[in-house]
Amino acid sequence: MKMKKIKEMTDAELGAQIEELHKEQLNLKIQSRTGQLEKTARVREVRKDIARIKTEQKCRLAQASA
Repeated sequence: MKMKKIKEMTDAELGAQIEELHKEQLNLKIQSRTGQLEKTARVREVRKDIARIKTEQKCRLAQASA
């Protein structure tokens, strides 16, 4: 997910997206441990997407409090 797309999302959409990514991350961990994971790069992508969303949430919070 690109940062441009993340910046266009509302706060509620960001919250929903991060929940969805956490669920996907859990499923990927389970697949990895059972040997069913085909796209190992997806684990890294999901982790980075979560970090991008959290970064945007913190920036918005800092701007709101300033």
